[in-house]
Amino acid sequence: MPHVVKKKRVKRTPVRAEKTTDPKSGSLTRRLLLGAGAIGVVTASAYSILQAQDSNPQKIDLSKYTLTFSEEFDDPNFSLKEFSKRWYPHTPWWGDFGEAMFVDPVPGFPFFVANGSLQIEARKGSDGKWRSGIMSSVNHEGFGFTQQYGYFEVRAKLPPGEGTWPAFWLNSWSPTMTDPNVEIDVFEYYGQFPDALHSTVTVWPKDGTQKRGKNNIHRVEGGTLTADYHRYGVSVEPDWVVMYLDGVETWRTETPPEHKHPLMVLVDLALGSGWSTDNTPNPSDLLVDYVRVYKRSNA
Repeated sequence: MPHVVKKKRVKRTPVRAEKTTDPKSGSLTRRLLLGAGAIGVVTASAYSILQAQDSNPQKIDLSKYTLTFSEEFDDPNFSLKEFSKRWYPHTPWWGDFGEAMFVDPVPGFPFFVANGSLQIEARKGSDGKWRSGIMSSVNHEGFGFTQQYGYFEVRAKLPPGEGTWPAFWLNSWSPTMTDPNVEIDVFEYYGQFPDALHSTVTVWPKDGTQKRGKNNIHRVEGGTLTADYHRYGVSVEPDWVVMYLDGVETWRTETPPEHKHPLMVLVDLALGSGWSTDNTPNPSDLLVDYVRVYKRSNA
């Protein structure tokens, strides 16, 4: 939706998953609820939900790429001060979302490093309010790391439990942009459904018209994404946007013609998305081993 200062929920209108049964596959399906965002009402027809898996999935070959950005957490002398120079702890358009407030970092919360990983913690305080963290590679003035095409990857261990809503995503927003901006959700994970990984590509118009996009649900064995680290990646090129899990293709869709601008990188641990957080583990932690971005070596 348009990135207007102080508008909330600039990510997708919350999606509530329902336990409905597909008569053909017996799998869980999701119902996109009507929601009022800054662009108006979003209907289920705004998304194409694709669940078919490729019978011959392709693997990403990183020997054809050059590393352009890397955030590693193996340094025992990790400095939150230096980290904060590279990452902004809010969406740069002032549009935080979810049931946990994204807060400015203080020593030990919501970011800290242990055992070679960044830990993003969501915690419910004595006042009954949830607080958590988001990291954006661009600040509200539009400064920071961006890249239009290439391969973007995070290696992470997701938090278990109802109400958790971690994500790794890209966005082409800038303070002066008048073109539609493109959002690529490499993954969104809803703790209620541990066998499902959600990916979307969304175009947000600036003229008040309805957003449009495509969505994929990739099935995994329940519990595997929270039991260990996995690699979540996306290749963005002029023709295709291709999602990967552990280097293996899970879904592809045509690159929107509106994709004309560089993409920032965001990682967050949100809560809710329309789901209750009454039973969400307190605290909940998203563990990030690294964030890496590549471009094709011949580009």
